[in-house]
Amino acid sequence: MKYNKNLKKKNKVKAGVKMRNSMNKKGKKLPLWAIISIVVALLAVIGGGIYGYTVWAEARDEKAAQKKADTFIAALEKQDYTAMSKVVSEKSLTAIDYTKESMIERYETVYGGVGAAELKVSELSLTQEKGADHYTLSYKVNMETALGKLEEKNYETTVSKVADDYQVDWNTHLIFPDMEPTDKIAITTTVGERGDILDKNGSPLATEGTSWQAGLQPSTLGEGEQKTSTLQKVAETYDVKVEELEKLLEQGWVTPDSFVPFKGMAQDAELPQVPGVLYQETMARTYPLNEAASHLIGYVGEVSAEDIEKDPTLRTGDVIGKSGLEATYDDRLRGQKGGRIEIQTSDGELKTVLQETEVKNGEDITLTIDTDIQKAAYDQLTGESGSAVFMNPTDGSLLALVSTPSYDANLMSSGISSEEYQAYVEDPKSPFLARYASGYAPGSTFKVITAGIGLDAGTIIPTETQKIEGLSWQKDASWGDYKVTRVKDNPSVNLADAFAYSDNIYFAREALEMGAKVYQDGLKNYIFGEDLKLPIAMNPAQISNSGTLDSEGLLADTAFGQGELLLNPIQQAVSYTPFANGGKLVYPKLTADQETAESKQAVTPESAAIIKEDLVQTVEKAYGSSHKLAVIDKQIAAKTGTAETKESEIEGEDAETNGFLLAFDAENSSYLMVAMIEGKSSGSVIDAMLPMLEKMDTFQ
Repeated sequence: MKYNKNLKKKNKVKAGVKMRNSMNKKGKKLPLWAIISIVVALLAVIGGGIYGYTVWAEARDEKAAQKKADTFIAALEKQDYTAMSKVVSEKSLTAIDYTKESMIERYETVYGGVGAAELKVSELSLTQEKGADHYTLSYKVNMETALGKLEEKNYETTVSKVADDYQVDWNTHLIFPDMEPTDKIAITTTVGERGDILDKNGSPLATEGTSWQAGLQPSTLGEGEQKTSTLQKVAETYDVKVEELEKLLEQGWVTPDSFVPFKGMAQDAELPQVPGVLYQETMARTYPLNEAASHLIGYVGEVSAEDIEKDPTLRTGDVIGKSGLEATYDDRLRGQKGGRIEIQTSDGELKTVLQETEVKNGEDITLTIDTDIQKAAYDQLTGESGSAVFMNPTDGSLLALVSTPSYDANLMSSGISSEEYQAYVEDPKSPFLARYASGYAPGSTFKVITAGIGLDAGTIIPTETQKIEGLSWQKDASWGDYKVTRVKDNPSVNLADAFAYSDNIYFAREALEMGAKVYQDGLKNYIFGEDLKLPIAMNPAQISNSGTLDSEGLLADTAFGQGELLLNPIQQAVSYTPFANGGKLVYPKLTADQETAESKQAVTPESAAIIKEDLVQTVEKAYGSSHKLAVIDKQIAAKTGTAETKESEIEGEDAETNGFLLAFDAENSSYLMVAMIEGKSSGSVIDAMLPMLEKMDTFQ
């Protein structure tokens, strides 16, 4: 068996040899051109692979370089210097004896010192010269500084391959093009004078005076524990936080000999002697009327960290408007800083002037306010929680906007302590609240509008009387427990008597007779839902929470100034101008140059004249609700209003109320007043404002 197998295997091998020899005999030799073609094809395939790989590698490199350039630029625009440092090459930093940490610090010092902000990069380009092993990155930068818009700067650097990635090559030329590693930045600024806020006659309501500024001198604070102890003493003495002081000292522009302001103090304030603290006399904002106009005028103060974050062009020590018109018109009042930003050598020699601007003083703003009227109205309301609005009903000029209680604007501006500020905040009478811009139910003063709508609609006939029995009334049993009440039990009431007695039932009935549609259409002639375009924060006047009078009870209540009506005293004054101005509603203005919306005919002249005469009679008639004003030696038209704010929880006690008084010059329409006292009746408002109304002629 073994022999046979080997023999068989040998035979197969011989057969294979024979077959191969046979094929060689039959095959032909390949021609040279075929061999060359095969070689060329093989080389082409190999070459194509190499070329393809090269193109792919170049595209990959360009993409990587572009990504790092984009990251660098995005971080630059955000002024995120830490993010910038992460894509910067160590080699480029080492070449100029910098580290990533010192690069970050350099940006913070230079850009922080000049107030760099709003960086915008344009014309970004990444190119590579043939055969170069790096890319050229070029771009332009626009920015704002503490001196305004800086002229556009051109920048250029390289993006080089590091290992398998790319990084941006950095030097100080990327901060400013002419800046060398050892150069320094210098900025000198001059602050323009803040514009004055003036009354209609040019008397100052906000102007420049002097005060003291307390500041730290870093070189005198000591080091380590001594510095900590000194700052703690400063914080306790001046009622500031240690953390705030430390943050001020960390600013980029601060040097050992800098004066670092941290607190303003009034001119007559006591100046404690504390190590490390110096004082500088500085211009300070003063308010001649102070509390009498503080809600309106507001006050200024030194910028906070939050202010600088919102507007990086601001620097510590800058003064801006914090509230009232000081804040609203801050851009106009503040003007523009002047000064120069320089690049200097390490020896302090001038190298390049980066920016130079001329100082511009702020703009004066003239109001329509009359200082004498403002002060007199405030004096009359002192001790109350109330407000008074005086307006010229023929041209819309606001003559006085008073709110009591008030706060010390001079103290707020010069530097109020946290205890003093907290006392204001916790005062239950809310001295920071501008009551002339807060919404209230207007009470019976609103009856003049109901009367105007009814007269124009023809549903109110002045000579017709209503038969009314008792002090309460309801339309029918569908009203349930709800009833309209009145103060005087008069069995027969016409329009004039309804004003004189301030009869709620009369006006509720008249509104129901004209119906919700007619009444609401009439209200459209007034200012509900409108923006009065005043530089004062306020909500629009509202008819009701839903904007409609969708029930008889709500319609009845609205007719005599209750329901869900909300109008602030300014809006009330504007709404009542038609009755002192031939039926025309005049829009308000607070600045001499303010353009207002065109006046509109809210009620016919005939109806306005009837209501005006009836309001004169409420003063002149002995039983009139405003008869106390009859002592004034001039014809006055007036309407009182007492609006319920909360029902008494004790049976038999009166509800809580707000008292209102509408009064205007019935002879010359020289003024219209709406005054209000919280928690009192309208009689209290007459008592408070009568002395002033008696001498209104002296203010004209």
